[in-house]
Amino acid sequence: MGYTEKDWLAINTIRTLAVDATFNANSGHPGAPMGMAPVAHVLFNKFMKFNPTNPKWLNRDRFVLSNGHGCMLQYALLHLFGYGVSIDDLKKFRKVDSITPGHPESHDTPGIEVTTGPLGQGISNAVGLAIAQAHTAAVYNKDGFPLIDNYTYTFLGDGCLMEGVSGEASSLAGHLQLGNLIAVWDDNHITIDGDTNCAFTEDVAKRYEAYGWHVLKVDRGDDDLDAIEAALKTAQSVKDKPTLICLKTTIGFGSLQQGTHGVHGSPLKADDIKQLKQKFGFNPEQSFVVPQEVYEAYHLHAADGVAAEEEWNELFAKYAQQYKAEHADLVRRLKGELPEGWEKNLPLYTPKDAAVASRKLSEIVLTKIVDALPELIGGSADLTGSNLTKWKGSVDFQPKANGLGDYSGRYIRFGVREHGMGAIMNGIAAYGTLIPYGGTFLNFVSYAAGAVRLSALSRQRVIWVATHDSIGLGEDGPTHQPIETLTHFRALPNCMVWRPADGNETSAAYYVAITSKHTPSIIALSRQNLPQLEGSYLENAIKGGYVLHEIEKADITLVSTGSEVCICVDAAKELNEKHNIKARIVSIPCFEVFDAQSKEYRLSVLPDGIPSLSVEVMSTMGWERYTHEQFGLNRFGASGAYKDVYNKFEFTPEGISKRALATIDFWKDVPNIRSPLNRAFQQLI
Repeated sequence: MGYTEKDWLAINTIRTLAVDATFNANSGHPGAPMGMAPVAHVLFNKFMKFNPTNPKWLNRDRFVLSNGHGCMLQYALLHLFGYGVSIDDLKKFRKVDSITPGHPESHDTPGIEVTTGPLGQGISNAVGLAIAQAHTAAVYNKDGFPLIDNYTYTFLGDGCLMEGVSGEASSLAGHLQLGNLIAVWDDNHITIDGDTNCAFTEDVAKRYEAYGWHVLKVDRGDDDLDAIEAALKTAQSVKDKPTLICLKTTIGFGSLQQGTHGVHGSPLKADDIKQLKQKFGFNPEQSFVVPQEVYEAYHLHAADGVAAEEEWNELFAKYAQQYKAEHADLVRRLKGELPEGWEKNLPLYTPKDAAVASRKLSEIVLTKIVDALPELIGGSADLTGSNLTKWKGSVDFQPKANGLGDYSGRYIRFGVREHGMGAIMNGIAAYGTLIPYGGTFLNFVSYAAGAVRLSALSRQRVIWVATHDSIGLGEDGPTHQPIETLTHFRALPNCMVWRPADGNETSAAYYVAITSKHTPSIIALSRQNLPQLEGSYLENAIKGGYVLHEIEKADITLVSTGSEVCICVDAAKELNEKHNIKARIVSIPCFEVFDAQSKEYRLSVLPDGIPSLSVEVMSTMGWERYTHEQFGLNRFGASGAYKDVYNKFEFTPEGISKRALATIDFWKDVPNIRSPLNRAFQQLI
């Protein structure tokens, strides 16, 4: 296999760059980059297919650093191979506004595929990337046209293997027989607490064999480059299983603290760096040194990637001649464009239409748009019949070998794996050709909170079909009834939380979710039937909030979402008929979208001069931004028939009317009532 001193020079250059960058930042994790430099060198220089001048080339191999704290390994590689990461960027490691942040962020740094750091997420993202590759290949590849045949490689550590999300995703990957996925476990026996013997002594290899993975072992990851190369070649040859390579390494290799947790999360000390550089043949007085022959060797491989893309472009041009429709569709997807006129398939409703649960309205939307949006792919966390996420005639995404579907299928059986589903969806979205959705109960989106947070941070368009959205699910009781969930996710930046009140609002939620290229969405949907509302229109609902019912000289504004909007309509009638009180009604299906509207528009919806009351069967936290008084549920729910539960907590026309009268009475002597939208810092935010 012919490794020479030049290879070791490159490996040690990676190590010293990681050491210098963490020392310069006085922060970071040098240990993993030092231990994994040999396998990184072999993988990137001998196996990985990529073009640094076009980091978004479709058929590139994907690389995910699941143990994201070791990101100086990846930043060093990106620099050395000629991506848009300069030596100055390495010197700015962990500095404000640099493109080399403390953990990899996909939107900051060219060559970073997914945002990693919270352990277990990266390997789970890699499963999503592999699913997206397998599906995209099944749709577009033709005889003689292997357009899409890339691999997904991921490095992961003991921490990733301990986090439950990785087990969920790895289990599904084994079931799906994703032979395009190759994981390398940095088996260095060290975590922050010290030796893994203190908490992590299971047989990982046997666990992954039980998942259905192909497992290989390399005992000398520090120095046996031939064995590393042989393992990667074998992994590539296994087409019906993902592969885990168990690689024994020494954390912080070359340091005086090598093999200990002391080198995991702290920069090396000056005397340690001096002896390390002397040992590796570098000048201890110099920092951020890259020998010219290392640049030359790596740029040679980068040039191979440029040539590989040029060859691929020629193949794609020939493909266009024989498969015009498929070519045009793939080009459209790669441009980030949606099919022209897809939104015309969204269903619209009038008050004469029947009352329907919004989870059923969601199923109707999916059924209507799925043919017009071939990039839409998704499923449910084993709640298909409850989430109503499967459309008639859909094919399951499955390996052909199990007889349940094939890789061209667009319905994914995620199993009871909410957190894994969320992280996998992030990977599917990151591939660049698909829009993923996943269904579960709203309460159990909380199981996937870590993945949802990364969706928002890394600007991934994923859609949660979150049914059974309130105490309206009834008999399953407080364990299943979400109270705090909407507040939690509404607090998350760059995340749209929708709670539609009827069919037009449900269509609006999907319209905005699909057209928002860089924002995840959670669509909270009811189990109980909801009437189609007078005054509800898609063009209003896509603003996130609007006046459903306007009336002159109103005494109060009732503000609501979802299944409580129709109760507010009935409360307004009661207030008028029994108390001669005039009530305006406002629906705010999505706080985040409403907040993005002009202040003038928002004040037209929630104006000065009138008291307001919010009504939502959830925590009242957050509603102070919009209303003067809040009626909600700041305790756990109750088990029983949904109407009985609503009655218990007085979410009825009578209960709302009682609180509306109290609001009017409390505010009657307050002059110049200001809308809560008027804030001192409004113009600064």
